[in-house]
Amino acid sequence: MDKMMFHPIQSKAVINPKATSVNRELKSRGSFSVHLQNALQANSKLTVSKHAKERLLQRGIHINEARWNQIEEMVHEAKNRGVKESLVLLKDAALIVSAKNNTVITAMDREEARTQIFTNINGTILLEQ
Repeated sequence: MDKMMFHPIQSKAVINPKATSVNRELKSRGSFSVHLQNALQANSKLTVSKHAKERLLQRGIHINEARWNQIEEMVHEAKNRGVKESLVLLKDAALIVSAKNNTVITAMDREEARTQIFTNINGTILLEQ
């Protein structure tokens, strides 16, 4: 039998002059860390589930934008401390928030919340002022 002989094929590097202009364009758009920070800030916004929206409307609970921002900040801080599911107590409402998913799961007024038992919660945020 004949022995097979392998001969490596050597090739020259392909240089694409367009690639350098693309790299310059990407660098001019901003650094990776800037894009990462923007993405993280977008992820810190709370979303309200369909169920929670219905409960807010049914129970006549109105939360202004400043209060939502405060809730978002506190949920973000709680998430950094390892909280996954949180009870957020406001002066006139109680919210169950998934810090893990940045989602308000449900809402109730404080009177209703007094008669509830909350399970699977590993953090509470008090914003009663």
